[in-house]
Amino acid sequence: MARSQWGSRLGFILAAAGSAIGLGAIWKFPYVAATNGGGAFLFIYLGICLTLGLVLMLSEMALGRASNAGAVGAFRRLAGGFWPVIGYMGVLVCFLILSFYSVVGGWTIAYIGKALDGSIMTADAKALGGIFGSFISHPLQPLAYHAGFALLTLAVVVGGVQKGIEGLSKFLMPALFVLMLLLIARGLTLPGAWDGVLYFVTPDLSKVSGAMLVDALGLAFFSLSLGLGIMITYGSYVDRESNLLGSALWVIALTVATCFLAGLMVLPAVFAFGFDPSAGPGLTFITMPAVFAHLPFGQLFAVMFFCLLLLAALTSSVSLLEVVTSFAIDELGLSRRTAACSMAAGIFLLGIPASLSLGVWGDFLVMGMNFFDLLDFLTSKLLMPLGELLLALFVGWKAWPVVRGELSSGRSPRLMRCMRGFCMALAPALIGWIMVVSI
Repeated sequence: MARSQWGSRLGFILAAAGSAIGLGAIWKFPYVAATNGGGAFLFIYLGICLTLGLVLMLSEMALGRASNAGAVGAFRRLAGGFWPVIGYMGVLVCFLILSFYSVVGGWTIAYIGKALDGSIMTADAKALGGIFGSFISHPLQPLAYHAGFALLTLAVVVGGVQKGIEGLSKFLMPALFVLMLLLIARGLTLPGAWDGVLYFVTPDLSKVSGAMLVDALGLAFFSLSLGLGIMITYGSYVDRESNLLGSALWVIALTVATCFLAGLMVLPAVFAFGFDPSAGPGLTFITMPAVFAHLPFGQLFAVMFFCLLLLAALTSSVSLLEVVTSFAIDELGLSRRTAACSMAAGIFLLGIPASLSLGVWGDFLVMGMNFFDLLDFLTSKLLMPLGELLLALFVGWKAWPVVRGELSSGRSPRLMRCMRGFCMALAPALIGWIMVVSI
């Protein structure tokens, strides 16, 4: 069976950027940047994305295109032996992440409804906290929205690479940027909003520390979708004529721009009404509705905001499901429809205990964590960084001739040597440090 390909370079760039731009970019980046030195964190994060992040993204794309295979097949075709374990880890991580990510994606659908009916249009943050807590702890309501979000994701992936993923990305990514710019324009007109802008962009060098560097490294890997097998899978759909370096730079630029715009969208409005910018996840579902309640036409902006969250969540969930679907097609010989439906069903079932652990199953703990937090810990703290560490070693020590062949056309030999040095030593050392410090 001939492997699918992107219909255009633009489609590949938007799909890859969409995989990186998810819910984390909307609420996590503003919160992490605001509590880690503002402008200082921004510059460090940008530096990591353009060095280590770029090298690892290019490596994943090159492995995918060179092997013409997904996350597992790439390592088997290029090396065999132990190395396909890295691909299996990536597929497992995508499966686990999407199981609880789909639950959160369902929350965004629910909150679009709550914004439309006005039930969250109150400035009382305590009342909003009660609404949010009551909703996520309900045994059935979140599951219904979890199912709805899973079906949306499935519908896109069943449509295939060009008609499904690429077609959606060409629509959703511009729509996401338009919504963000509209919300930013409204927020910056509020009295006191510029205090939030200054808080976000002004470097606070006193906050620069080892812990802040760990946050910046971790967020860079997470926001660029590294260590998941996504860029390997997407790279396998790229034609031989496409410039991988230019595409990777565009993906990073769009991802960094979205994170920066998210800060400009959230923090000025939060400051304008005196809310806590370090509210973390609550900033999305508790603090922001309170902000909108203060605004003229606030209900309209609330609907727009949660629609934006849904778009961001969907672009990421599609890429996660595509990795496990591609695995089932390549390794199990299933048709795209059968592979996508079976994997989506398994992901939905695993999401049920993740959702219930926030309510009726909240007392069932493993290592002191409920099931939702356990899945997050296993993926973000263990499997993702370990997979990326092993991938860097694989590129630097085992598959470098193949990667160099994919990337070296017109590139200086010195640049190629620097990239290999990153993969052989620097990247594994930094990722290992992240794992030790963060566990």
